[in-house]
Amino acid sequence: MQIKPEAAVLPADPSQLPQGKYGPVYPRTPACYGFTIIATLKPGRAEAMRVYGQTLAAALEADPYLLAPLKLHYLRWVLFDGDTRFMYQGIFDTDFDKYTEDAVALFSKAGVDTAFENLEGFPEDWRTNPEAFVRFVREHHCPSFLEYGEYPYVSTDEIKRALQVKDAFSTMLDQLQ
Repeated sequence: MQIKPEAAVLPADPSQLPQGKYGPVYPRTPACYGFTIIATLKPGRAEAMRVYGQTLAAALEADPYLLAPLKLHYLRWVLFDGDTRFMYQGIFDTDFDKYTEDAVALFSKAGVDTAFENLEGFPEDWRTNPEAFVRFVREHHCPSFLEYGEYPYVSTDEIKRALQVKDAFSTMLDQLQ
């Protein structure tokens, strides 16, 4: 099997995309699905955002599979412009509609807050009003115009299986020595 890196250019006009439950459905790219949100922090909330990041990291240490339903490849959070603005980048295996519905359900079920509560304009009723959550994300989404994948279109499940096979193979070779 040869893995050939790929790139995809996304359309500048999202009206050309098929429409899903919550608006345009961006296509799966070699990097899978994802979105980037850039929003303004509520005044004085930068430290709360950092603490939330620490809380999430601790929760993941206690339960490494906490976010597993989201099928995430990675998340990146950035505070910038003197800690007044926030960027959220996520790459995942499901389309936008499913990801956002799963995120609302996951956080609501776990009874935890979301870091987005520190952002200006984020709906207070997000737990019971997924449409308001989605509207906020859509309004703050900055679509990419190029996405690249070194191992294109590979899901998190495929990566985990490949690593398990590699580990099993290494164990077998160690036992032969």
